[in-house]
Amino acid sequence: MKRSREKAASELFAALYPRLAGWCRRLVDDDETAHEIASEAFTRLWGRWTAVTEPRGFLYVTAANLVRDHWRKLERERGAVRRATVEAALRPPPQQTDPSVRLLVQALPERLRVPILLHYYADMPIRQVSALTGRKEGTVKADLHAARELLRAHLGRSLDHTP
Repeated sequence: MKRSREKAASELFAALYPRLAGWCRRLVDDDETAHEIASEAFTRLWGRWTAVTEPRGFLYVTAANLVRDHWRKLERERGAVRRATVEAALRPPPQQTDPSVRLLVQALPERLRVPILLHYYADMPIRQVSALTGRKEGTVKADLHAARELLRAHLGRSLDHTP
C-alpha cells in the first residue's frame, strides 16, 4: 500500500511539477520563486495525500494562493520601500559634527549640557526642554546662551592654536 502511494505520488510529481512550476513562473516572473511555490504546493499535497480527491486541482489552487501571498508580500515590501524613500528624502541630511565639538559638549557641566543636547541634538523646542528638565523657559534660554558662549570660547581658542 505504502509503496503504491509513493509510486503514485512520484508519477504525479513527474507529470505535473514542470507544468505547475511554469505556470507559477508566468505569474511571479522569477524562476526561483516559481519553483519554491510549486514545491510548497506539492509539500502541502503530500501532507493531505489521503484526503485529497483531485490532486491536480488541489495543487493549482494551493499554488494560486501561494502566488497571491507572494504578491501581497511584494506589495507590502514595495510600500515600505516607498515610505522609507519618502522619509529619507524629507529628512534633512545628518550634519557631520566635529568630534572636538562633541567632546566640548560632553565636557560642559550637566546644567548646560542637558539643554544643549535636548534642544540642538534632539531638536526639541525650548518649551519641551523646560518641561523635561523642570526649569523655567527663561532659565533654559539662559543656560543655552551660556553653553553657546562657553563652546564659542573653547572653539575660538582651539582655532587659534591650529597650524
